[in-house]
Amino acid sequence: MKILLGLSGGVDSAVAAYLLKAQGHDVECAFMRNWDSLTNNDILGNPTLDAAICTQEEDYNDALAVASSLGLKIHRVDFIKEYWDEVFSFFLSEYKKGRTPNPDILCNKFIKFDHFFDYAMKNGFDKVATGHYARVVHHKDHSELLKGLDLNKDQSYFLAQISQKALAKTLFPLGELEKPEVRRIAELLNLSVAKKKDSTGICFIGERDFKAFLANYLPAKSGDIIDLETKTVLGKHLGVLYYTLGQRKGLDINAYEGPWFVAGKDIQSNELYVVKGQNNPWLTSESALITDLNWFNPIDLSEPLTCMAKFRYRQKDQKVTIRAVENHAIWVDFKNPIAAVTPGQEAVFYIGDICIGGGVIEDVYVDKISLQERIKAHR
Repeated sequence: MKILLGLSGGVDSAVAAYLLKAQGHDVECAFMRNWDSLTNNDILGNPTLDAAICTQEEDYNDALAVASSLGLKIHRVDFIKEYWDEVFSFFLSEYKKGRTPNPDILCNKFIKFDHFFDYAMKNGFDKVATGHYARVVHHKDHSELLKGLDLNKDQSYFLAQISQKALAKTLFPLGELEKPEVRRIAELLNLSVAKKKDSTGICFIGERDFKAFLANYLPAKSGDIIDLETKTVLGKHLGVLYYTLGQRKGLDINAYEGPWFVAGKDIQSNELYVVKGQNNPWLTSESALITDLNWFNPIDLSEPLTCMAKFRYRQKDQKVTIRAVENHAIWVDFKNPIAAVTPGQEAVFYIGDICIGGGVIEDVYVDKISLQERIKAHR
């Protein structure tokens, strides 16, 4: 097959490219450029904004070296405007609402498996491929997304919003491998990225001081940090938008014995609510409303369905029961209370190793009362 592989400049996509070539496919590579500080600053009319040097040029040079080493053609494709319009603008709008979106899921949905996928199809490729740790099984009428064999690296969570159309023409060459084996292959091939550190930053933007970066686009507004249980003011936050449920680090209230965790926030009053202790009941919820659903397989929800779920990456599978409600949403009941289930994040559902789909966490509940309603009543 003729395959276009997304080559990021990291070790995973480099080894994925090698494996596809070794299997006899006609492989070409593409480096996606989706963030440019100067271009995006011009959009906002502020040429000094976010002046930090992005690592993308370094990544491109690494990708170029890998493609040269493997004897593969490399394309350089720009989706800067698409990333801004469809990923980053939505990312900011969600933060303004006090929600916490996942940029990697958005990037996969709108860029890698939409615009990049369309680019590949329009240029005569049969399939696309990436270095994700996931597996795909292609059937006659649909394709199934499965967890990667290396459960420590499984990235199916980040792929839960891609379309069935794209999944049907996607390959994940690393799905059957564990990370140490990928490193070993890269070292045997003497690839320049064999020991390169894995990226942990915002998708395509890179590793930044997150609060400082976000402050460029959502100016900080200081306010009170309040002990939700005693109503005591413990200190000042840097901007209520910058914090997420369950967060422990960066609260700067060390004068009061903790540990302290973010339990909620009020955008209107600009107040951040915290509670003491990791097992505090204010940190847990019993159910959630999930919207913006994407199902890979035909799902029958005429009756409640019991399955497993993840509400954040690397979380252990949680047993849940889901049922359909109005407006194409689902209600999810947890078998046991779960901590830090966060509106704006993704809920991803599994039956065994099969990822059946996912959706956005709209709100979380205890006794069918939302977190904000509980906080309002308690205040």
